Amino acid sequence: MNAAAPSHTPQQANAEQRYAVTRADLPLSCPTPSMALWNSHPRVYLPIEAEHEVQCPYCGAHFILED
Repeated sequence: MNAAAPSHTPQQANAEQRYAVTRADLPLSCPTPSMALWNSHPRVYLPIEAEHEVQCPYCGAHFILED
């Protein structure tokens, strides 16, 4: 018996260098919950609220908080 394919494929971790996030995505972590974790660095939580921008110390991904 074949299993059905998942309806949502996780986003590849660290595939881009800039990510726009909203307050609904807080607390912000890299990789984000929608990214595949198996091929990435350990999850780190990033403080984005004060400056509205932050860069991941592991992979260099740049996150921008859009209100």
